[in-house]
Amino acid sequence: MIKKIFWVLRGLGYSLFLGKFQFPSYLGKPLFISRLKNIYIGKKVRIFPGARLECLNKQSKIIFEDNISVGQNLHVIASETVEIKKNTTISANVFIADVNHNYQAINQHIMDQPLTCKKTVIGENCFIGYGAVIDAGTILGKQCVVGANAVVKGSFPDYCVIAGVPATIIKKYNSSSQQWEKQIVKENF
Repeated sequence: MIKKIFWVLRGLGYSLFLGKFQFPSYLGKPLFISRLKNIYIGKKVRIFPGARLECLNKQSKIIFEDNISVGQNLHVIASETVEIKKNTTISANVFIADVNHNYQAINQHIMDQPLTCKKTVIGENCFIGYGAVIDAGTILGKQCVVGANAVVKGSFPDYCVIAGVPATIIKKYNSSSQQWEKQIVKENF
């Protein structure tokens, strides 16, 4: 409990420099934060220690809406926009990005190739499992559940469970039967 009081005080100190910081949010000791003015933290956002929040340029944004819980060691990289909608829970050791390295030029070091950027959005009331990777351009609908260690890329509708590498939909909520129904997954070996 005492640690969280210090986290609240840390958040209030950062509020002078962030694009937005609303109380009662808190921020455990971060590992690294760049371009503080480009980071927006809504009400009741709880970020545990070890966060690495990177805005790569003056236009990039990381947006945490209200009532978000974030486990330790979150790593977010934004070149354009990474948006995490309200009432979402993110487990520990999750990576979220809106940018990828190109690799097409085989005679050029990957770090010298241009970046590909696509907006990334985590929908309302989502749950992101431990160790998941949310890749550039991923759009998660409302109340999606992402399994532990999943590698997610693409658009996913509301009310689905996503798991695997690469991640696929394994369950969807059927509003008629009011049940979560298993989806048939076609595997290519």
